[in-house]
Amino acid sequence: MRTTIIVPCYNEEKRLPLDKFKQFVQKYPDCSLLFVNDGSKDNTLTILNGLAKEHQAINVLDLLQNAGKAEAVRQGMLHAINTHPVPDFVAFYDADMATPASDLYAMIQLADNQQYHMVVASRILRLGGAIDRTFIRGIMGRVFANAASYVLCNLTVYDTQCGAKVFRAPVAQVIFAKPFITNWIFDVELFARMIIQYGLQEVYMKVYEFPLSAWRDVQGSKVSKMDFIRQIYDMYKIKKHYKLSCKKK
Repeated sequence: MRTTIIVPCYNEEKRLPLDKFKQFVQKYPDCSLLFVNDGSKDNTLTILNGLAKEHQAINVLDLLQNAGKAEAVRQGMLHAINTHPVPDFVAFYDADMATPASDLYAMIQLADNQQYHMVVASRILRLGGAIDRTFIRGIMGRVFANAASYVLCNLTVYDTQCGAKVFRAPVAQVIFAKPFITNWIFDVELFARMIIQYGLQEVYMKVYEFPLSAWRDVQGSKVSKMDFIRQIYDMYKIKKHYKLSCKKK
């Protein structure tokens, strides 16, 4: 169950939990980390290269110019899939590790055991979970989720935007083949591409939303309230670009 985890990084020198990443590769030897430096202007690349020298399971892909999170993730995915030996699974994971590492690994195991095409982390507010989101972000998240559901043929996704997702490598090779038309909400495009490629019925059967045990807002997030407004406009772009067939096959 070889897995390569893509970690996009842009000016993350003050937010990278280096010790936690080291512990991750030590605890889960069947996983490797591929950090994608997205044209950072601070010391992120130097820090990542130092980390890679310490651990064989950690590698760095350096993008000379800032391409945005969507393209950084895409380039990382394509690089991982075309590297020998080819991993069984690929994932992407936010650099702040807001999603617990144990949850990410559980998602990989679930994808393997249940033959899922895609497993997505979800910040579902529930008893027994420790989801720490500000009130405003929680409200914006629900508005966004309802808008995304409308765009995606009323697909009942609670949380499209959580920054931890796992894919079977052959699925990722298809889904990430072309550049995205949006940046911050490329996650919604991922679902749109899954519907186009596999049909709505198979998405319901082969995509699993994993309720996180814990999640926390980390200071330094690059998404602002104005970005939320832009994201709603990007929803319109996605709906216009991806002419989805909303029939369950």
